Amino acid sequence: MPPEMDFKFGRTKYRLYIPETSAILRIQEPDDHKRDPDATERFEAGLFDALPRTLSESSRISVVVADKTRLCEYDLYLPRLLNVLDQKGIRPSQIRFFIAYGTHARQSDEQCLHAYGDVYKNYSFVHHDGSDETVFQPLGTTPSGTPVRFRKDLLKSDLIITFGALSHHYFAGFGGGRKLLFPGLGYTPDIYRNHGLFLDRTKKRLHPGCRPGRLEGNRLAKDLKQIDDAMPVPRINIHALLNSNGRVCRLVTGKTHDDFLRACRLLDACYRLPQADRYRTVVASCGGFPKDINLIQAHKAINNAAMFVKDGGNLIVLARCEDGVGSDTFLPYFEYPDFKTAFQALEKDYRGNGGTALSMMSKTGRINIFLKTDLNDKICAAVGVKKADRQIMETLIKKDTQDMACIENAGLLIR
Repeated sequence: MPPEMDFKFGRTKYRLYIPETSAILRIQEPDDHKRDPDATERFEAGLFDALPRTLSESSRISVVVADKTRLCEYDLYLPRLLNVLDQKGIRPSQIRFFIAYGTHARQSDEQCLHAYGDVYKNYSFVHHDGSDETVFQPLGTTPSGTPVRFRKDLLKSDLIITFGALSHHYFAGFGGGRKLLFPGLGYTPDIYRNHGLFLDRTKKRLHPGCRPGRLEGNRLAKDLKQIDDAMPVPRINIHALLNSNGRVCRLVTGKTHDDFLRACRLLDACYRLPQADRYRTVVASCGGFPKDINLIQAHKAINNAAMFVKDGGNLIVLARCEDGVGSDTFLPYFEYPDFKTAFQALEKDYRGNGGTALSMMSKTGRINIFLKTDLNDKICAAVGVKKADRQIMETLIKKDTQDMACIENAGLLIR
């Protein structure tokens, strides 16, 4: 029997022949603290100690959570968080949840119930709309020119608690954490202004410092910190580290930038292979749903896996994309004849997922990308990738048996 390997593909698995000579690039799973019966009790105790002693029956608490694309076992942990607030004498009427959509589409009630459990039925939830300028209060501008604006209702809070999964982000360095406030609860034009720092306007390229796992020399990440520092309301941040199955394995609760950096180091220890080789052919899975829910989310895995591919090599990615592209502002950039003209258009007016489009172009210009996906042939051709069936994948795999690698969770692993 030839060796075979199961790759996550949407909500299912897809089995492929994999040569025994292939390198298997794996993450180091975080310790699963949920197996420890005292883990949730320690979380509650740590959060209790972090809460201000000044909280009272008149205190207003805002809890910021991510949307369906960045789930973090909210149905299990939000009741724990609320239990701690109850111990502090905080009533449900004093608590309001904010869903940090950023520029993502609003979820249905059904999707929210799936994401947040019964808490969604019993508490007030604000569905953030970044297009409504009237809900924001201006607080200045960063040195890079990004307006600093926060929601007025958020600024009236006595305490903000952000709770989300920490991850590597393809241009912001790290996702989650401070990104829940901005761009998660940001004004759309301000979000685009910040994201525009991804563009190196002098050399007409994507800025090399804006890459996953990098904060030093990342001007976009620096801008995010400056926005974060401008928030005047006291805050507690809960950074969740997830394993490859999306289970919370560790929770880092803190109030400072140093606490955020500590969580980032823990993430790097599990999900970074800085000295890894590059290969002629790489077969990678995004890690299944929701990491491959749409092409915009799958791009993170494509971006990560491409780091391990030699120039001119082949990247095969299993990305189901059951929700299609996931953006109305992505495909239009591929209507331009080349990277240069698309860059010029985005440089003049940064919009939507234009940076993601340029990032995809930069990879299809360097390597050959094949997608096993539910996306149709027209979309695949438009973005410069080839739709792959089993025959195409097996032909590529057999061709490079001596110079190939497999990645089971490309949405998590960086180089």
